[in-house]
Amino acid sequence: MLSLNPSWKAFDYGTTHFWAHYGLCTFGFLLAVITYVTQAAKPAPYGKHQTTNHSFGPLVHQRLAHTVSDAIPGIFLFSLVFFHYGIKKETTNLLFYCMWLSHYLHRGIIHPWIMRYSSPKTPVGISLGALFPNLLYSFLNADWIGTADYGLYYYKDPCFVMGVMFFVAGYFINRYADLLLRRLRAEDSSKYYVPHGFLFDLISCPNYFGEMLEWFGWALATWSVAGVVWLLFSSATFIPRARDNHEWYTKKFADYPKNRKALIPFLYDTQFISELLNVSLNVTKREICHQKDDTLH
Repeated sequence: MLSLNPSWKAFDYGTTHFWAHYGLCTFGFLLAVITYVTQAAKPAPYGKHQTTNHSFGPLVHQRLAHTVSDAIPGIFLFSLVFFHYGIKKETTNLLFYCMWLSHYLHRGIIHPWIMRYSSPKTPVGISLGALFPNLLYSFLNADWIGTADYGLYYYKDPCFVMGVMFFVAGYFINRYADLLLRRLRAEDSSKYYVPHGFLFDLISCPNYFGEMLEWFGWALATWSVAGVVWLLFSSATFIPRARDNHEWYTKKFADYPKNRKALIPFLYDTQFISELLNVSLNVTKREICHQKDDTLH
């Protein structure tokens, strides 16, 4: 049986803390929608899609920019909010803190300095565009897990158990996929190669798939609105990005495996999304026609 108790024990209804937290969650949801719409229309200009267009500002050091945009919000802000403003330091709350930090210690400190990037520079606008959402969602999630009273036996709850399992599975998928990508490129090389092995035999972006799985597990385990809006924002970035990367691979490499999907094994690719959009458009057209018929009659 799913436990709903934590969602009623974090903030007293009607308090400033309550309205501030859920107001920011609402903003976080809107930001996720805007992010999906903009990135679905055109890929952000970094990595495979980086251009010489300076509309995103001057170029800055790639590794340092990555560290600033991830480590400052994900480690330092998250820790400050959790320990300084949080009122709950029970085992479950501390476990959630360690889960979050396990991701950001790697993502913000280790990953930027061991990966072999195609370019040593990235637009400053991209770095700031990552920093701001990370500040928002790190604050929200730290605020939640530092305040929520999960009780003594939440570790038995199916949401917690399944969520932690998804998080751990996604964590290792993400790390191993990044490791394989790193091994593909020699030092001081900007050349791209077709990755093989592991989930790369099924999808083009297992690193994105793994991180999405992580945050799905996080949202499920914490059973929080903050976790859900963070999952939505992450997905709003990874889904169109995976589509664009998949299309980039198929255009650049004539022998790129045709059986690979973009993001989700056996399911998500550009054809799937196109068919889904076509179905939606056809349904909309039929509804408009029916409305016209009703008006005429």
